Amino acid sequence: MGEFMKKVETLRWDDHRYYHQCRINQTLHLISAISFLFAYGLVFVDPAAAALVGWLVGMVTRQSGHIFFEPRGYDHINGASYEHKESIKAGFNMNRKAVLLSVWLAMPVLLFFSPSLFGLIEPSTTNAGYLHDVGMIWFALGASGLVLRTIHLSFLRGPSWGLAWATKIVTDPFHNVAIYWKSPLALLRGQRYDPIEDTHGHHA
Repeated sequence: MGEFMKKVETLRWDDHRYYHQCRINQTLHLISAISFLFAYGLVFVDPAAAALVGWLVGMVTRQSGHIFFEPRGYDHINGASYEHKESIKAGFNMNRKAVLLSVWLAMPVLLFFSPSLFGLIEPSTTNAGYLHDVGMIWFALGASGLVLRTIHLSFLRGPSWGLAWATKIVTDPFHNVAIYWKSPLALLRGQRYDPIEDTHGHHA
């Protein structure tokens, strides 16, 4: 278990130092994390509503931070090019995210033109029913994205790394709140970028 948690912590540290240098991005991740925690509670009551919250609030704020505010040039802090970081990223790099988000945006359109989803589901006749169906499809998309990437990583790096990544993703909302709750205050003080210090106080 100790070695497994070291893998999880390695993935968390790489994700933080490579992709969360901007305090605006960190603040958006804090908002995202809070919304995902709310969705976690909601999933036991209404999975469709949980998926709507997770995708429309959690994912939109999270990915907006990466797309609009995170630096894309050479990473002088870590001594790595953006291309290198993208090539070694364990989870969804920007290319994989583009595919995932394209499918996400396409699902409501597809459901609008085919309410039965080509005979796979009972077609809804109300707006509320349509939103429920969209939520359930997005719920399935999120779950399948997690499972498929876990399997893919298990083949690429080994099962323990695949499971470590899945653990990281599921626990990210808790971890993001723990490490980014001060980010809005730092941003208000005028600190645009995190100095990126590890747990021992050394610069990355």
